[in-house]
Amino acid sequence: MILVTGAGGNVGRAVAALLPDARPLDRRSGADLARPDTLTEALQDVETVFLIWPFLTSDGAGATLAKIAEHARRVVYLSSSAVRFGADTDPITRLHADLEAAVRGSGLDWTILRADTFASNALGWAGQLRAGDTVRGPDSAATAVIDPADVAASAVRLLTDPRPGTTQTVTGPEVLARADQVAILGAALGRQLTFEPTPYDEARAQLTADGRPAALVEALIGSAERRPRSDLITTTVQDLTGRPARGFRAWADRNAAFFS
Repeated sequence: MILVTGAGGNVGRAVAALLPDARPLDRRSGADLARPDTLTEALQDVETVFLIWPFLTSDGAGATLAKIAEHARRVVYLSSSAVRFGADTDPITRLHADLEAAVRGSGLDWTILRADTFASNALGWAGQLRAGDTVRGPDSAATAVIDPADVAASAVRLLTDPRPGTTQTVTGPEVLARADQVAILGAALGRQLTFEPTPYDEARAQLTADGRPAALVEALIGSAERRPRSDLITTTVQDLTGRPARGFRAWADRNAAFFS
């Protein structure tokens, strides 16, 4: 039995769909990763856990992993490719670095799946693009943006064909800045779109005014402001799934309806 955490999110939902016999764990299940005592029923007969950590700190991760280790034998943890730059780059990278360390020290057979920037982050622009042709927001360094469907397919391979003790890094096929993504999205929509960078302090103030929690605001802005450019492009999606990673245009074509 495979337990899929985060089954209500982009990657977890896709993993659960590809593994119909797996046990999905989402908000409706009544189990909560922050409360290990609620996981007992969900972990019954489970051998492998796909772990997506949904919190902004690693607090409680050790207790949750200890609970998992009471029942399961293996864990595949979804992390970030930015961890290779060091834990102090930004709050989100620090979180993933801390979780990786906790997973490695859990006593479980572990595999780390590091993913680059998700193409689905662009869904955050949908409201602006329904209202106009300009995306405004904080800029960030270019990375090899990856389709969440490719992350999910790679995760499924690691869950069903174990590669314990390894770190697998999946990326998209091309390095893209946010302006590049906006232009590609415009081509998919048949519109001329523009990206207008917002100063970080202004973006921070706007997110705060919108009522976002302070920790989330600092995580989002810190990630945009401090994460370095990455020119890394891997063949891991091809190696794991047998087909090459899909580009941002393919993701935009599939999801165009969200922006209109």
